[in-house]
This record gives sequence, C-alpha cells and structure tokens, in this order.
Amino acid sequence: MKSLIEKLDLEIFIENFKKFYARDKDIALVGDINQHYRYIDALSKIEFPEIKAVSNLDIELNRIKKYGVLGLKEIYNFMIIVAYFNSLKSLTLPEPLNRWIFDINIPDEINNILLYFTDEGDLNPEKEPELYDIDRAIKLNRVSIKESLYKMAHSSKLKDYLVDTQIHFLNGEETLLVRGGFNRVVKASVVGRTTGGFFYIIPQTISHLKERESNLLSKREELIYRYAKEFSTIFHKYYLFLRFINREYDRFDHYQARVRFAKSYDYEFILPSKSKGIKLSRFAHPAIDNPKPIDINLDKSVMLITGVNAGGKTMLLKSLLSSVYMSRNLLPFRCDSSNTKIGRYKSIEAVIDDPQSVKNDISTFAGRMVEFAKLFEKERAIVGVDEIELGTDSDEASALFRVILNELRKRDITFIVTTHHKRLASLMSGDDDVELIAALYDEAKREPTYTFLQGSIGKSYAFETADRYGIPSYIIERAKKIYGEDKENLNELIEKSTSLEREMRLKIKKIDSELKSLEKKRINLERVEERLNEQHRKAIATLENRYNAAIKRAREAIRVKDSKDGRRLLNEAHRFKENSKRVKEVKQLNRDILEIGDRVKYRSLKGDILSIRGEDATIEVDGLKMRVALSKLKKIEQLPKIKKPKTNIRVEKPDRGALSIKLLGCFADEALEKLDIFLSDALVNGFSEVEIIHGTGKGILKKVIIDYLKSYPKLQSFYGQKGNLGVTIVKL
Repeated sequence: MKSLIEKLDLEIFIENFKKFYARDKDIALVGDINQHYRYIDALSKIEFPEIKAVSNLDIELNRIKKYGVLGLKEIYNFMIIVAYFNSLKSLTLPEPLNRWIFDINIPDEINNILLYFTDEGDLNPEKEPELYDIDRAIKLNRVSIKESLYKMAHSSKLKDYLVDTQIHFLNGEETLLVRGGFNRVVKASVVGRTTGGFFYIIPQTISHLKERESNLLSKREELIYRYAKEFSTIFHKYYLFLRFINREYDRFDHYQARVRFAKSYDYEFILPSKSKGIKLSRFAHPAIDNPKPIDINLDKSVMLITGVNAGGKTMLLKSLLSSVYMSRNLLPFRCDSSNTKIGRYKSIEAVIDDPQSVKNDISTFAGRMVEFAKLFEKERAIVGVDEIELGTDSDEASALFRVILNELRKRDITFIVTTHHKRLASLMSGDDDVELIAALYDEAKREPTYTFLQGSIGKSYAFETADRYGIPSYIIERAKKIYGEDKENLNELIEKSTSLEREMRLKIKKIDSELKSLEKKRINLERVEERLNEQHRKAIATLENRYNAAIKRAREAIRVKDSKDGRRLLNEAHRFKENSKRVKEVKQLNRDILEIGDRVKYRSLKGDILSIRGEDATIEVDGLKMRVALSKLKKIEQLPKIKKPKTNIRVEKPDRGALSIKLLGCFADEALEKLDIFLSDALVNGFSEVEIIHGTGKGILKKVIIDYLKSYPKLQSFYGQKGNLGVTIVKL
C-alpha cells in the first residue's frame, strides 16, 4: 500500500526537506500549530548560526539514567547542543523566540564541561596539564621513531635490501619495505607482506620507542576515561535537563530546517485556517519541473473535475491534497501567500491508485468499494478520488456514487473527484454545494492548456488525444463515425446547458443578495423614521407641558397682582405655544397617504382608521376609539378598504382632561363607566400617570376597579398609593 506522500508525488520534496535537519526525524510537528508558526515566522526574520549535525541521543540518555559511562564522542554530542543554545543566547531574538531561548537555563557545571573540549571534539590538553605532558611526550617519541627509521633507510648496511627509502604506515605503525634476506643484516619484526613478496618490517632498534609510545597511549586512555566517568556522573545529576535540552534541540531543528528550506527554494508558509475550504493562488506542485501555476478555489463540499485526457485533472487533485498536507505540517511551498488560504481537516484520504489485486482476489471496483466503506468512519476529512467510476459500468456507478457522495457529505467530508464520464457531473450539477471544474483544451493547437474553468463540464477530447499520440487518422475517423454525431452534439449541449445553468444560478444568487441588502436598508430607514417621529412627538409634548405650566404660573401671578412678572410669564408661555405650533406644522418626508380602513400604528399601539376629518383621524384600538393627528400615524399594512356608514359619532379630545377621578359612593357599574371615560380622556390627552380615588370601606369597589384595570389593554402598570389605601395610581 502506497503512503500518502507517494500517492501525492511528494517523495523527492520530503527527501530534499529532510536534508536540512541536523538529525533525522519525522516531519510532523506535535502541539499547537499556531504557536509553531509564530516561532518559525520569528526565526525567518533573523540570521542565525548554522546548526550542527548530532546523532540521536536516546540510547545515551538511557545509559546516563542508569549511571552508565559515556564515551568522549558521546559526551561531546551533548556539548554541541549546549554550545548551540549558548550561541543563540548571544543573539538579539524577536519574540516569542527570545523568551523561549532565554528561559533555557544551562547549569554552570554543564557549561564548565564545555571548556574541556576542542572544536574537533577532543579533550583539551591546555585544560589538563597531565594530558598536555602525555601528548607532548607522544609527539616527541614519534619524532624519534621517524628519525631512527630515516637513518636506517639511508644506511649502507640495509641499502641492498630496501625496496625504497620511504617510511610506510601499516595499521598505524611506521615500517620499512624490504626484500627477502633482510634478516642477515638487521633484526626486525614482520608486520605485513605485499603481493610482490616484499616485507613490511619494524626494526628491533626502535622497539623500545614503540613500547614507550604504547605506554603513553595507555596512560592517555586512562586519563580520558577518568574524565569521561567524571562527566558522566555530572550528566546523571542533570539527567532531566539533558533530556529537556535534547528535546528542545529537536524542536529548534524542526524550525530552522523549515526556514532554511523555504529560503533555499523561495517557498512560502501557509498557516491552516480554522474554517474549511481551499483557495490556491499561483500554486506550483513541487514534483513538476517548470509548472504552470494554479489558481483554484474550493469552497464547496464536492469538486467534480472533468475534461480533456492528460489535461492535468489528476495533478489538480494531487495539488489540492498536497497543499493541505504541506500546510498542516508547516512545510513551505511555492504560491502567492497573500491570496492563498487552506482550511484544516482532520485527515487526508487519497483514493488514487488501482486497488486491483490478484493475490487478494479483489477487482478494481471491489477495491474502490472497500476504500469508500472506510470513509463512513471518517469525519471532517478531505478526500481525493481519481477516476471515480473506475472498474464498472459508468451509468450505474454514477447513480451509486451520487448517493454515496451525498451521504458522506453529511459527515462534513469534502471531496475532490476526477471523472471522464459526464453522467455523474450532469446528475450533480444542479446541487449548489457542488463545484464543476473543466480541464481546458486548445483546439487550435490541438493540445491541453493545463488550465481550468470553474462552473462547467469539460469534454474528454479522446479522439484529439489519440491523434496527438500517433493513432492513425483513418482509425480515428472510423471511431468518430461509430460514435455518432448525435452523441457529440449531446455532449456539447450538456456542457452549454450546465454552463448556462451555473451562470444563471450565480446571477440569481447575486440578485438575492442585493435584494436582502436593500430590504435591510429599508427596515433600518423605517426604524430611523420611527425614532425621529417619536422624538418629534416628545418635543411637542414637552413644549405643550411648558406652555401649560407657564400659563398656570402667569395666571397665579396676575391673580395676586397685576404685575410685570405676570405679563412676562404670559409672553413666555405664548412663545412656548408658538414653538409647539411650529413643531406640529413640520411636514414629515415620505409620509404615507392614509385612508379609511388602513392598518396604522400610533406610538406603541396598533389599530384601524374609522374616519378622517381634516388633519385628524378616528382610530379604533382594541375596541377603544380615539382621535389623533394623521401626522402621528404610521401605515403598517394595506388592508381592503372598509365601507363605513355615514354617522355623526366621533370621539373628540375634551377641552380639559383630569389627572384624577373620585369614585367614592358609586355603584360598580356606574364606577366602571366613569372610569372607562376617564381613562380614554387621559390616553387622548397623552397623560402618563393618573390616580383613581375609590376609598377603602369594605374594599368591594376597590376589587371591582382592580379587576377592570387588569383587563384594560393600554396600561403599563398600576399600584396602590403609599400610605393611602383608598387611592390607586395608574401608569398609561
């Protein structure tokens, strides 16, 4: 079974990326992808030191945990990590890199070990005098060995037996190359022999020097082991830190590899968005040399790709799936990042290869059914299916796959499907959540363009493709004749009708959207008009109240004495009255023309117009008749006109309204009749609060009045006056 990477043709891309790692690892990033992206973005903005290759240290960490002694090279691998983080700390880093790196506190004892190593990973002789002396002695001894061998190679005694005067190294030993019979003139040990019958020898005259070198090397190894044991003991003490910094080195390795890879190939990073959908701009699949950039948008549940053979349908499918795979692993690729968006999906499934297997006794179609059956266990996945009707009758498969796709879409699965058969495309073309894509063909050049058109079904161009790849023309002509002109015409009609239908649907959708926008604006304007009308009404009421109050004050002043204050107050009251008249005379824009029978709104009340007289109208609200100005009414719906008999009955605003009514000593019916007239007058006069004086007594009258008020439609609330049980306050 091929892996997803192989199915999407990303093997070389992944191999090239892994070359940037300091040590081999899986490409997946574990944890919060948004946080990883912030670190990668920050790292891409600075120049940082090149990371050094380090082997996997899991085995070494396990040995440290068990008090094992590491070799010098193994210890140095940990020191490479420590040294690299120290170099990062010396840089000016952007956030959040700065906080992360500087929060890694390296113990002084670990940093001190770093001083004992050279850049090549050897123990530093300058840090240990004994090691310095041993290395110096080994060096001098080797000089002595070379000098002794040089003298022997140029001595007349051995001259006749020497093959050459060079000093030869064999298995790390300095030797001379001689012919047979050399033992007649010199005592030596034979350490090797050539195919020509010559001998590599070590003269006994330098054996003491060799023995001395061996002793020095043994002492050096003992010293190195002592340091290795000491360092390993310190490592055990800081085991948790070493495990932590080893893991952080891997984490930084993930980041730096992606940044260097992106810069080397001029790639861009795309952070997956929370929503579904794919929008690719100038995308290029990394497996294609000199690719034609793709611009495509997948914002629906199903994308059906039809069109010319070898026109790039499969590569478009792989490109869409590859973009999701690369973005979810934060692997950079070539695209226009400013216009590219890729959604998040729980999994990526590629149904691409022919699953037929003789070994498993499974046919192509049966294999496809097995793969589709597994999809019913998935949710929020993106699935690519190449040649969906492969292996069975296309008409039957079209009906079957239409039902399967519709059912799997309920599990929030997105499909990208390629097909040569138009039956499935025509069955699903009427679905608003299906995107049709056609691979285009240049009929003039008789070759695919490797471009795509959204919203239409494409022809396969099987005959043209066969001609392009060398099939004799007479065979193609004969095939066309068998195929028949009607079929060809039918294909063209399907393409045209589908294209027109999609275009019409898009235009209808656009018009609906514009109508909704206009309706929303109309409602907002009505609300503004209603609010302004209410402000206008309140302004009139305020001026009238001021006028009445001013008149009252003026009359009181005049009643006391005919004074200048009285006349001044009267003049002030008349100014309020004039202002009130001017406000009333302001005409409202776009006021509806009202007629008898219209349904209208008055303040928060709704009713019907019974009659119109001048600038006033008589309306009925829940059985209550009242006369109000036409300017205060708003038409809310058009009803059929009501033919009313001519009558002289009308409700007029009384000359004077009262703020209280006394019902003491009244019978229930009499009291309720007076109360009804009183409340109607109060409503017409626009009073917001009145009082009903009913007394206490046995409480019978009060109970009747309270029951009546509970069913009265135009009251906000009512309550008994504090300290006086014989009075009820009513808010209108």
